[in-house]
Amino acid sequence: MTKLTQKLESLGQITVQSLERLGFAMRLFWDSFYWLIVGRKYKQRLRFAQVIKHIKAEGVDALPIVLMLALVVGMMLAIQLIYALQAFGAQSQVLLAIAKSVTREFSPLITGIIVAGRSGAAIAARIGSQTVSQEIDALNVMGVVPVRYLVLPPLLALIISMPLLIIAADIVAIFGGALFSVTKLDMSISAYMVESFNVLVIGDIMQGLIKSVVFGIIIVLVGATTGFYVTNGAEGVGKATTTAVVVSISFIVFADMIASYFLTK
Repeated sequence: MTKLTQKLESLGQITVQSLERLGFAMRLFWDSFYWLIVGRKYKQRLRFAQVIKHIKAEGVDALPIVLMLALVVGMMLAIQLIYALQAFGAQSQVLLAIAKSVTREFSPLITGIIVAGRSGAAIAARIGSQTVSQEIDALNVMGVVPVRYLVLPPLLALIISMPLLIIAADIVAIFGGALFSVTKLDMSISAYMVESFNVLVIGDIMQGLIKSVVFGIIIVLVGATTGFYVTNGAEGVGKATTTAVVVSISFIVFADMIASYFLTK
């Protein structure tokens, strides 16, 4: 009974801590937009130079790896789909399948995972380092709201840059599919690209863009929440960085499943 009791207590503590952090993340989201709206009134104006800096760090700098993986994913989908559809004599449908799979699912998911690994870890490490070095307390003493200074700029940056990354990834992934498919379909690459965009509807593209905004919010909130809860110095910062990446990716996959269910009904 003692071991069972200890396990139940441990499970209860983990549940309470998880709910506490979830509530903290929701409060960060609310406070971020609160200070975006009223910041000028209380002399806590958002500096757009900070947002631009984060757009470059989290968006522009991630573009090469996002495009490279999008190209590979497009080619991989073409290989698998042509092989699968050949059994039904429906190779011509590979163009439609790739275009819709990329825009609805693969581009947002792959991009979200990449950005979570880069930006989520960076946000957790940055805020965690400032927490253990008491820089957060120093900001409060100076009259600077930590949420407005540390959370709002990367949050806005990812809300802006994630949809742009998705659009770029969509185009490159479809092009990757074209590189392998054109010989099988007896088409030129330009004709393949034009036909791919013709079969898409606005809902296909919007589904990916909506997901990208949600994923960006998840990445920032998880990274920031993990950073604010850092303890035990440098070791704690390292653990927080790993935790932020794992939790962000887990939430992204879970949110992707929920969004796919509701947006495809």
